[in-house]
Amino acid sequence: MMKDDAGRTPSRRGFAAMDPERRREIARRGGASVPSEKRSFAQDRDLAANAGRKGGAASRGGGRRPSPRTV
Repeated sequence: MMKDDAGRTPSRRGFAAMDPERRREIARRGGASVPSEKRSFAQDRDLAANAGRKGGAASRGGGRRPSPRTV
């Protein structure tokens, strides 16, 4: 376990404190909770691609371009 700046070991909470197998089980249930006919991106590749483009445009490229410097 890593120590923080003050030399203490940070306490593990929530998912970090769980057994890895338990975390996998919770994640698996989350993915399985939606019926396949409701997974629109899995059914329609074009819909998924358009949503990805829309998200990328909204985030202005996801930080890939350097921002203009102000002095």
